[in-house]
Amino acid sequence: MAKDLTDLQLLTELEPVVEPLVNRHMQMKKDWNPHDFIPWSDGKNYYALGGQDWDIEQSKLSEVARVAMLTNLLTEDNLPSYHREIAMNFSMDGPWGFWVNRWTAEENRHGIALRDYLVVTRNVDPVELEMLRVEQMTRGFSPGQNQQGGIELFAESLFDSVIYVTFQELATRVSHRNTGKACDDPIADQLLQRVSADENLHMIFYRDVSEAGFEIAPDQAMKSLHKVLRNFKMPGYTIPDFRRRAVTIASGGVYDPRIHLEDIVMPVLKKWRIFEREDFNGESARMRDDLGALVEELQEAVDKFEVAKQRREARLAQMAEKKAAKAQLVGSSAS
Repeated sequence: MAKDLTDLQLLTELEPVVEPLVNRHMQMKKDWNPHDFIPWSDGKNYYALGGQDWDIEQSKLSEVARVAMLTNLLTEDNLPSYHREIAMNFSMDGPWGFWVNRWTAEENRHGIALRDYLVVTRNVDPVELEMLRVEQMTRGFSPGQNQQGGIELFAESLFDSVIYVTFQELATRVSHRNTGKACDDPIADQLLQRVSADENLHMIFYRDVSEAGFEIAPDQAMKSLHKVLRNFKMPGYTIPDFRRRAVTIASGGVYDPRIHLEDIVMPVLKKWRIFEREDFNGESARMRDDLGALVEELQEAVDKFEVAKQRREARLAQMAEKKAAKAQLVGSSAS
């Protein structure tokens, strides 16, 4: 049985692919300035400078949009950890190093833009936001982080990292885009279109590097793909109270099990022809078959979520009807 290539060997083998992909990215990118998408004229001082501190009545966003924007921003805030992860698993030399720094620079403006928008428009509590930012960054991030059992890094190799960020960037792109729509604000929507366009180009880079990796070492890449998808977590899962926030986001249709399966997992697997390839052997072939089982499990999760969502919506509708009927009865009695 052939031995797995070391990360150094993979970096060398993939460098002829990475360089043209970096050049392609530099040709396709569209630079933009965060300050151009902030309604500065809506801003006013907070209490420390003689103004008024935040009150929830000042927020014009729905609960779903507000939670999604806050979660997206806190996810972007952990950029130092993400930079560390890819710098450790990639290389800081040549086209690899150029990409690590360029990607970090482009990602950094996302947090700048989202924070400025939310603070200026008073759509979130800036005190809570700052407390959560500090907590989130203190916790850090690794794709295999286990908060109950200490730290278990599953991103132990180049393939682990590049395959994980392929799915993560696509998921982030979709989440930002759907959040923009949920905001019901043309400025927020335009801003998040810019952010999601960046994320899309980043995803394309990682996706195509991974695709080249499957050609160089298919069994080794398959092992990483299986590990990533069987343990996949969004980078925001270290955010305090993430589960409750994720439920709100899912219920609002920003990012739910169906979106994860149909818009994230399946498009990438199809692009890499995972279920069509015939170059997987032994254990990696069994892992590919297990991914087929995982897709079925994800579909079952989709079906269960849809049933639960329908029941929840029915309960809320009944509660609204009862509340309206009670209000009408009170009004009739008063007259």
